[in-house]
Amino acid sequence: MKNKVYDLEERLINYGVAIIDAAESMNKKRFAGLHLSKQLIRSGTSPGIHYGEAQAAESRKDFIHKMKVILKELRETRGNLRMSKKANLFLLADDIDKMIAETSELIAIFVKSIQTAEKRLNRKTEK
Repeated sequence: MKNKVYDLEERLINYGVAIIDAAESMNKKRFAGLHLSKQLIRSGTSPGIHYGEAQAAESRKDFIHKMKVILKELRETRGNLRMSKKANLFLLADDIDKMIAETSELIAIFVKSIQTAEKRLNRKTEK
């Protein structure tokens, strides 16, 4: 069995596609559904797009800043998913709990990555 290479960028792209599908399944006949679906697409696709920018950061400080932007967008997306679910805005709500769980996992990954990068930055500045 081959070792599976973990590709966070691919995971974020797949996440963004799933977010698009979720937003498309919202009841847009309700004003809230229309508004939140647009917001969900913006915040939920942003991490996959911005991750490449973080990888090309000009400095560790710039990397941390870009990772924090991604984290902010993930938290916004999770809140939107939870609110939209409670408001019964999804016409097909089967996978929404999975989407919320995936968002929480991604948040945990980015929190840890930011903490690690900040520790390394602090060690570098202490020298």
